[in-house]
Amino acid sequence: MVKISYSPIKELVVHDLFKMDFDDLVRGNITPNGVMPLFWCDGMIYRFTSLPMSRELSKLYLEGTVHWAEVHYSDDIKDYKQIMEVKDENFQGGALKIRIINMSNSQLHKDFAKWLKSNGKGKQ
Repeated sequence: MVKISYSPIKELVVHDLFKMDFDDLVRGNITPNGVMPLFWCDGMIYRFTSLPMSRELSKLYLEGTVHWAEVHYSDDIKDYKQIMEVKDENFQGGALKIRIINMSNSQLHKDFAKWLKSNGKGKQ
């Protein structure tokens, strides 16, 4: 039988943190190909940018450390909704719909949301 191991992340390093209004957070996720989803966990809604993988970062990752270059977040959304809307006359129909991914089952994201609530030092 094949041995299967589980090796969870031991450390998350966040390099830059920005608190934003929810509408601005959504507008920042608009790309030429559409709207990227946001993540939600325990009342926090956010997006993150990972650092490009390099030999050194791959080694750290295998040792259990993940680096996020930037996190943009809002604490305006207490209850999870799969789809949310931002009203804006610039969008067809007057509203932009965005998908929200519930990360409540991820220990990494639960720990991050808890840390963010007590240590959020973002700029607004």
